[in-house]
Amino acid sequence: MITLLIVADDFTGALDTGVQLAGCGARTRVVTDPAFSFEKAQDAEVLVIDAETRHLPPSQAAGIVGDIVARAAAQKVPYIYKKTDSALRGNVGAELGAMLAASGEKALPFLPAYPQMNRLTRGGVHYIEGTPVAQSVFGVDPFEPVRRSRVADLIAAQSSVTVHSVPADAPVPAGEGIYVYDAESLEDLEQAGRTLMAAGRLHISAGCAGFGAVLPGLLGLGHPERVARPELDRRLLVVCGSVNPITLAQLDHAQQAGFARLRLAPRQKLQPGYWHTGEGEQALRKMEEVLKDHPLCIIDSNDAGGNQPTAAYAEDLGCSLETMRVRIASSLGDLVAGLFRSPHLGTLLLTGGDTLLQCMRCAGVTELEPVCEMEKGVVLARFTCDGCTRHVITKSGGFGQATLLTDLAARLAAGA
Repeated sequence: MITLLIVADDFTGALDTGVQLAGCGARTRVVTDPAFSFEKAQDAEVLVIDAETRHLPPSQAAGIVGDIVARAAAQKVPYIYKKTDSALRGNVGAELGAMLAASGEKALPFLPAYPQMNRLTRGGVHYIEGTPVAQSVFGVDPFEPVRRSRVADLIAAQSSVTVHSVPADAPVPAGEGIYVYDAESLEDLEQAGRTLMAAGRLHISAGCAGFGAVLPGLLGLGHPERVARPELDRRLLVVCGSVNPITLAQLDHAQQAGFARLRLAPRQKLQPGYWHTGEGEQALRKMEEVLKDHPLCIIDSNDAGGNQPTAAYAEDLGCSLETMRVRIASSLGDLVAGLFRSPHLGTLLLTGGDTLLQCMRCAGVTELEPVCEMEKGVVLARFTCDGCTRHVITKSGGFGQATLLTDLAARLAAGA
């Protein structure tokens, strides 16, 4: 029976929060269908739905989230958690407002901090490694820039719900609206969670994977046994669809350490169905040869020195920024699906929620099971494809240190 429903706005976010529960032993399923029937998941303690609302218009995102929450409330799901991006990207205000309205509750506690990743909320302002989020790399994201650092202002841009900013040790909310909690440590999140739980005020809540890691203890989910990590292929293929500077630094470091790096040409990224053309099939075979000769490899959707060539090609095609984003993700999905059956494909790491979703869709996969975290924010998941169990490593474009990929390669080589 479902004890906790988590509603995420993208696939990597669904996994990096779902793994907080799965890693504690809670039976956890992650699905990509917003209309998924709860009756189909009665074997799970935790159901995570990727509503895929990150890039939608606010009103459409609110409608999808409101429908999911209303169905869950009608079926008496005990706890509902709206997973938000730890850098506050997406339709945060619209979705939180919709959740509160659909739930029938008076107040929604929102704990956006992820102190385990040095993403803190102080005085109602959200910080990324000490920098207000709107002034960080997330403020210049080409697809979803974060314009406001004060969380109440960010919510108010999409919702008319009253917003209160409160400290971590605040008493139980007495009024109505959204309550934004400060948190600068895991202890702050735990303290706020205990206060809310003791008062029976956690039936609905919101936050990122930071507070998600606190939920198992609060809700009594899982068991203490350590989750066994499966043995993985020592070969590593990284497929990057992210433009985040954090990920680009990881790719540069890995290349300098000896990873082969294949950059896709603008035509390969933006021509619909490219990998199913004769030219595309030939390019795919050449990539397989590279994988055969290089056990550590990167396929990168970014142009060297910036993405001006791709932007210019997109302009020639009359592609909008949104169309370009969708086509690149779809191209990567087709490419990875074409490599799935290659004997030269080892462990696969996908970075970026759009990339992950399209790769799974092209492979006919609609559900993933989070297994464990390889590193903080880096999730190992398994899925079934063509009757076989496969594993994939996923991460958000904004997570990890520069050495992340080389560190993972070393762990795979050591069998750790």
